Amino acid sequence: MPELPDVLLYLGALESRIAGHRLDRARVTSPFVLRTVSPPITALEGRHVSGLSRLGKQIVVNFESDLHLVIHLMVAGRFQWRAPGKTLGGRSTLAAFHFPSGILFLTEASKKKRSALHVVQGAASLTSFDRGGLEVLASTVGQFTAALTRENHTLKRALTDPRLFSGIGNAYSDEILHRAKLSPLQLTSRLPDDEIGRLHKAATATLAEWIARLRGEAGDQFPSKVTAFRPEMAVHGRYGQPCPVCGTSIRRIAYAENECNYCPTCQTGGRLLADRGLSRLLKKDWPRNLDEWDEHFQVRQVRPMRPEPGTD
Repeated sequence: MPELPDVLLYLGALESRIAGHRLDRARVTSPFVLRTVSPPITALEGRHVSGLSRLGKQIVVNFESDLHLVIHLMVAGRFQWRAPGKTLGGRSTLAAFHFPSGILFLTEASKKKRSALHVVQGAASLTSFDRGGLEVLASTVGQFTAALTRENHTLKRALTDPRLFSGIGNAYSDEILHRAKLSPLQLTSRLPDDEIGRLHKAATATLAEWIARLRGEAGDQFPSKVTAFRPEMAVHGRYGQPCPVCGTSIRRIAYAENECNYCPTCQTGGRLLADRGLSRLLKKDWPRNLDEWDEHFQVRQVRPMRPEPGTD
């Protein structure tokens, strides 16, 4: 799912291309993606874009007459930009917005179509899309502490809760926790003040650095490779690969459709966190630390087969 750095990258690219421009035509090619009926999406046609904004991971395109198009990309939704007159075929195209400057396509590669468009009128109507999460980059340690400790959750869950923190998802929460050297399963109620301060510093630094990195990579081009898996990341999506800090093999916890990636040495003092599926299967045989892991799961050399009689 596109998170804060990716959403801001999209916002910057869209502002330079459609802000102040008239929407000539709005075309929905997959009816499920449009989640509202009044006002109709055709009400946007012929109106100019007055600005763009963000609500968490959602992008809001503001139009004249106090009309707003709220776009939630969810997991696999992406934007594509084409010159006027160009087309983008395939089943992945969900909607197309035609401007004099070009065409904005909303696509989704996944078979589970989750992206959503909402057309609403009035600023008050946008409040239902605001989950209320704290904007970490603009926060103080005190504000961060208040949000983090509002409820008792694991750090992983707290960071990805849009009611607590805005724009952080599965990928950047892994990176933040690795940078802060904290376990993803540490409970927020048991985190001392110095570790909360370290987490806040790691969160702001991680997000700021990735925003700058992605903007630098894209330049003036429309972002075409928005992904949660990047080779420069420390732990996210790098299961089995060496930690860039200590060289320990990155481990993961699989849950639902997601996974949490972490470094046992940097974050958990060498302790392996129980994977819901594999630990249930192995039960008491589940290794509790890296030494036990090596003992149970080390790759053993395969003994050479004996030649069959009559062969060399």
